[in-house]
Amino acid sequence: MFVDHAQIIVKAGDGGHGCVAFAQPPYTRYPYPDGGDGGDGGDVLIRPDPNVATLLDFQFRHEFKAGSGRHGGGNTKTGKRGEAVVIRAPVGTVVYDAETDQPLRDLCRVGEELVVARGGRGGWGNATHTHPNARTLSSARRPPNRPSRRRAAMAAEATAGTPGEQRRLRFELKLIADVGLVGFPNAGKSSLLSRVSTAHPKIAAYPFTTRYPVLGVVTVDARGQLVACDIPGLIEGAHQGKGLGIQFLRHIERTRVLVHLIDMAAVDGRDPVEAFRQLNRELASYSDALPAKPQLIAANKMDLPDARERLQRFRRAVPHPVWPISCATGKGIPALLKAVWTSLQLTVDS
Repeated sequence: MFVDHAQIIVKAGDGGHGCVAFAQPPYTRYPYPDGGDGGDGGDVLIRPDPNVATLLDFQFRHEFKAGSGRHGGGNTKTGKRGEAVVIRAPVGTVVYDAETDQPLRDLCRVGEELVVARGGRGGWGNATHTHPNARTLSSARRPPNRPSRRRAAMAAEATAGTPGEQRRLRFELKLIADVGLVGFPNAGKSSLLSRVSTAHPKIAAYPFTTRYPVLGVVTVDARGQLVACDIPGLIEGAHQGKGLGIQFLRHIERTRVLVHLIDMAAVDGRDPVEAFRQLNRELASYSDALPAKPQLIAANKMDLPDARERLQRFRRAVPHPVWPISCATGKGIPALLKAVWTSLQLTVDS
């Protein structure tokens, strides 16, 4: 199950309370304060993990709470710090503050770390609260053993730990891929991905067989490998929420190259020229950045009747290079992959 949205609540640990204690070693006349400080509360952190693919785990667990700091003890014993909680999210997760809807961080690199809730600070024990530098004072520089009335009152004081932060967060996953495959339903995106990679998207002769994005690793001869993303088919009005396109268009925002698959045989009765123009209108309506990406056109289903005649008219109407392919026979696909690889290298160089 592919899940790319989630909401959670995080609570950092509370700080432990400072301790009020007194000690009176042998052969001394007056006791002195020796209460220790409380431990700090644990933080809540988020780290991107390449072994996590979706946000499915957050559908079953919505709350994450770090450990609280232990209270201070006598003999100036400091309480133990609370245990931090590390939340592992997929690479490409955008973290938002659900209250303000402001983005906190785009976790798109392995090794990043985001502290989303800081633990509370531990309270001071009466030893530290009375004499902040007591730990560094030598025995010769200690305050007098006989405290005044004011000093005796301060010696009995300690501070409480502060509470840890609590926040409500929203996660939005944007897959990271080199190439995005876009097109109308039944254009052949899933067929192309299954032929050039080891991915196994669902393929059938009805619309919206692809119900969630599918990633595939494509090997281009001896040149190297690239990652392609197949998103569900777009329809007219996808940017307004029709069909499944608006739900997954965010996954091609990170791609560097777009490959338009056009059904040149017009199996569904959709004119190829109008299909290409309408597809670009939907992309532009969703984001201005999508039409600015390098685009390659793959004229699919060239093995079917009347496809060649439509291809000639398409080339006259659309001023973009076109690569005729057939996902059924595999013809033309190696040339398309070489062009995709070249386009990716140009984006890197620029």
